[in-house]
Amino acid sequence: MTATDTNPRTGSVPTPDIARALPQIDPAGMRVVWLLLIAGFVAILNETTMSIAIPHLNVDLGVPPELGQWLTSAFMLTMAVVIPTTGFLLQRLTTRQAFLLAMSLFTAGTAIAMVAPGFEVLLIGRIVQAAGTAITMPLLMTTVMSVVPAHARGRIMGRVGIVISLAPAIGPTLAGVLLQVANWRWIFGVVLPIAVIALIIGAKLMTNLGETNKAPLDVLSVILSAFAFGGLVYGLSQIGGSHGSKSPAMPEGAAGAMIAAAVVLLGLFVWRQIALQKKDDALLDLRVFRARNFTLSIVVMGILSLAMFGTFTALPLYMQDVLRLDSVTAGLVVLPGAVAMGLLGPVIGRIYDAKGVAILLIPGTALVALVMGFYATLTESTPVWALVVAQITMSVGMAMSFTPLFSASLGSLAPKLYSHGSAVLNTLQQVAGAAGVAVLITTMASVSASREAAGIAELAAGAAGARAAFLFSAIVAALAVVAAVFVRKPEDSSEGFHGGH
Repeated sequence: MTATDTNPRTGSVPTPDIARALPQIDPAGMRVVWLLLIAGFVAILNETTMSIAIPHLNVDLGVPPELGQWLTSAFMLTMAVVIPTTGFLLQRLTTRQAFLLAMSLFTAGTAIAMVAPGFEVLLIGRIVQAAGTAITMPLLMTTVMSVVPAHARGRIMGRVGIVISLAPAIGPTLAGVLLQVANWRWIFGVVLPIAVIALIIGAKLMTNLGETNKAPLDVLSVILSAFAFGGLVYGLSQIGGSHGSKSPAMPEGAAGAMIAAAVVLLGLFVWRQIALQKKDDALLDLRVFRARNFTLSIVVMGILSLAMFGTFTALPLYMQDVLRLDSVTAGLVVLPGAVAMGLLGPVIGRIYDAKGVAILLIPGTALVALVMGFYATLTESTPVWALVVAQITMSVGMAMSFTPLFSASLGSLAPKLYSHGSAVLNTLQQVAGAAGVAVLITTMASVSASREAAGIAELAAGAAGARAAFLFSAIVAALAVVAAVFVRKPEDSSEGFHGGH
């Protein structure tokens, strides 16, 4: 593959001499990126199938709903525990070792889940799958930053956007179809051969990129990280779980206590990393936050993740509980937007390479905020076509936002910090997503309950709860618009590619 078709600063088509002068994408490195894109797509596709399958699994395996929901909660928890360690892992392991570890875990977990004789073995399979998935996405982003020249990163990050947007949209729909024509084992049976093929091809073609760092593993940091990030994500999910989400609910007050304890442990984890990074031994190097552009970028990304994940959970509930749509129809409402987001990824990436951040990120975050504002006006009779249009519009805004943010955030770091930046970015998405779900579902449920208690009809009360929840999302998304103004393309910022030293 060659360099982009446009000059990264002017947007004009370069002359042959200029094109030859631009750094080219190494073909071997690009082959690694394609392998990781496939692996990432399969892993995220699998991650999103369980929400539809769990009611069937509860019946087939004879387990109560609160136990069956651990198939998603355990996956989420494993991700939250493993991702913060990937900054260290990706420095200790070669690219080939990290890929083979991630895909071997994912493939083994998928095989275990497919042949599981009962709930306990299926749960083990899901945990093993999650460990592989948690390594895959940080590895993909770190590899892109390592092998793709700065002038072409937007285009390749746009392909990462396809993975992140299309797989979650296809997963529930695919699961719904498979459950209608077969049983739950085929959800894993469809994914398994793809994972095996990716593993075999990767074992044959994967090459090592960059150098490894043999820093010692700090066990205390691993323990603090596991309980801090795992506690935050799980505690936040339980706040929503106690108000009708799909997570197993904890005793009243326990979720708040868990979050408080996790915050304390997070403070200890940060203190430990600051001490260790002085000799380059940190599990998660927090010097990434010295790069102002990185910090601004992940603030915007965190805000958008909070609004997006909360909306992706609350909107289907509104469609099913208020509009009385079935789960398949509700899934189809969001599918066109996700497809549009995926298809736009490479286009948005090329625009980023040519024109920079502002032309995409500011209008992109504005579109997201406007759609959230529209959702804050929903009623019990809002037409389905309006929701489809709104979802497509929001997905376009997300596409215009995420690709520039991925590129600008990691591009603002020194190369030795790419893996740590990827770990921070993916961890933030997990925590912000859990927070978004907790706040929106809690708001939606509490407002609906209070309106019903006041004598308002059930559907009207449900619509009022949805409006209150999405009003919060609209306010949060508006903050992202303000913060987006200050994000710069790395080569246009004062930090260049040296931020984080």
